[in-house]
Amino acid sequence: MEYFTYVLLSLKNGDIYIGSTEDLENRIKRHNLGKVRSTKPNKPWKLLEYHRFDSRSEAVRYERFLKTHQQKDKIKKRHNLSQV
Repeated sequence: MEYFTYVLLSLKNGDIYIGSTEDLENRIKRHNLGKVRSTKPNKPWKLLEYHRFDSRSEAVRYERFLKTHQQKDKIKKRHNLSQV
C-alpha cells in the first residue's frame, strides 16, 4: 500500500495545509467538499505537491517535518508564494 504526504493551498486566503493519507484523490475531495473540520472554512484547496511513501509511519514523519515553520516557508518560496 502507498501513503502520501501532501501540501494544499487555500485559494480563499493563501493558507497552506499539510496532511497525510493513503487515498490522496479522495482526501483532497473531502477537503474541498468541507468534510474536514480544520480546512472547511478556507476551501477551495489546490494541491501544491505530494510525496509518496511505502509506509504510514514514513508519511506521518514527513508530514511532521513539513509542518515546522521553516519548512512551510521553504514550501512557499518553492511555489512562489512568499507574498502570501
